[in-house]
Amino acid sequence: MAGKKLSRRERIKKGIRKRLTGSENRPRLSVYRSNKGIYAQIINDETGKTLVSASSLSKDFNASGNKSEQSAAVGKLVAEKAIAAGLKEVVFDRNGYLYHGRVKSLAEGAREGGLVF
Repeated sequence: MAGKKLSRRERIKKGIRKRLTGSENRPRLSVYRSNKGIYAQIINDETGKTLVSASSLSKDFNASGNKSEQSAAVGKLVAEKAIAAGLKEVVFDRNGYLYHGRVKSLAEGAREGGLVF
């Protein structure tokens, strides 16, 4: 069952990445979701560099609550770091996950933090 689920996500991810790339003007906000935490990176695909990253397991993160509330806080944190780095607009890459639950909370938190996508 787990293999089938992962292969489905990989197939969806490939379809998304065919249409979506991050440039210098609009880098890609990529989300990774694990059982314990959620991670967000802003990536410039032209140079292959990660510009900004945030995670619910990083040392500078200190929010409590359930996983959805933590995801929203990670979204706000990545938005703060992005704006400090001079980034305002991004392209959202849900990385094969459904736009629901923790992924949606992170996106809404990033929008509240000031990112446009």
